[in-house]
Amino acid sequence: MNGLPQLRVYGKVYVLRLGHRPERDRRITTHVALVARAFGANGFVMEGTCDDHVMRSIEKVLRSWGGKMHLECGVDGLRYASSWEGDVIHLTMYGVPLEKIIDSIASSPRPKLVIVGAEKVRREYYEIAHYNVAVGNQPHSEVSALALFLDRLFRGSWTNIMFEGAKLKIIPSEKGKRVMRVDGR
Repeated sequence: MNGLPQLRVYGKVYVLRLGHRPERDRRITTHVALVARAFGANGFVMEGTCDDHVMRSIEKVLRSWGGKMHLECGVDGLRYASSWEGDVIHLTMYGVPLEKIIDSIASSPRPKLVIVGAEKVRREYYEIAHYNVAVGNQPHSEVSALALFLDRLFRGSWTNIMFEGAKLKIIPSEKGKRVMRVDGR
């Protein structure tokens, strides 16, 4: 078990981050990985440059907040996506509207690779994707697109994830921040 409850019938879901530029995208790429984890993805893969800072940040979150996630960086994104055995889903504002295609994607039992870009995405990704999906047709953040896509894919069930091995837990509070150590302190 990977720390996620048995609420998905979708198989594994990985997120492939394209075009990471360490000097510019470190925070956004970290947020892409955090959304992937929190919303139920099983893996996060970073194309090109392996940014150890991003990977350490995600590993730290996994140690404190729990869960397990396959992490990989420095891959050739096009080769990775081309060899993916399952559905390749490219999130782009130029694709088919999410509402029109999500049921077809969600009903497929095949493993899913969700591609999000940082800079201009090469044409080859549009061609190899089984689905080019638009989460809106206006410029917006890849973080928001991924969150909305995964929410629809998992039909909101990600809100019930109890991450195995968590050391910290948020106690919902109307005002203020309450964080409790899982050991009760």
